[in-house]
Amino acid sequence: MANVSVYNMEGKEVGTIELNDAIFGVEVNEHLVHMAVVNQLANKRQGTQKAKTRAEVSGGGKKPWRQKGTGHARQGSTRAPQWTGGGVVFAPTPRDYSYKLNKKEKRLALKSALTSRVQENKLIVLDELKFDAIKTKNMKAVLDALNVKKALIVIGENDQNVVLSARNLADVKTALTNTINVFDILKYSTLVVTKAAVEAIEEVYA
Repeated sequence: MANVSVYNMEGKEVGTIELNDAIFGVEVNEHLVHMAVVNQLANKRQGTQKAKTRAEVSGGGKKPWRQKGTGHARQGSTRAPQWTGGGVVFAPTPRDYSYKLNKKEKRLALKSALTSRVQENKLIVLDELKFDAIKTKNMKAVLDALNVKKALIVIGENDQNVVLSARNLADVKTALTNTINVFDILKYSTLVVTKAAVEAIEEVYA
C-alpha cells in the first residue's frame, strides 16, 4: 500500500496515511480513461443544432425554367442546395449524443485516474478542511500553504462553508466523494482530498 503524507490547513505535515491499492494502486488503463472522458463530454453535449434541408425550406415549388432549350443547366427547384436560399445538404438535426459506459469500465477508469494522481505525486491529503465562515481568502490561504493553484478539492460531507469559500476561485472546484469523475480528476493539476473523503472513497469503491 502507498504511504502518503497528511497535511494540516497550514501546509504542515502531521502524519501519513496508507492508501488502498485496490483503488489508488491499480494498473493504469489509459484506454479506459480516454473512453470515460469521451463518454462524459459526449453526455454533456446539448445536441440542439438544426439547419433546414431542401424539403424544409419554403418556396421553390415551381420549376425555374423549362427543361430544354434555354442554354442553362436543368433545374427543378430554386431551393436546391446550389441556389442562394436553398436547403443545406445533410443538414444537422437535433440529436442525443449520450451513450452508456459499462459500470465496471467506469469504476476502473476512475481508479486508474486516482492511481495516476498518486503516481505523479499530485494527490494531497488534508487531515481536515473546515471554516468558521464563508470566506474566499480562507480557501486561498489553505491552497497557498499547500503550494497549489489549480485543484479539485474532494470533501467527505457537504460543508457549505468550504464549498462557497472555493466557489469564487477560478481554477478550483469542490466535489463530494459521490460526484467525483475522471474528467475533473484529470482536468485539475492537483487532487486535494480530506482524510474523511479518502475513507469514503475506499468504502464505496474497494
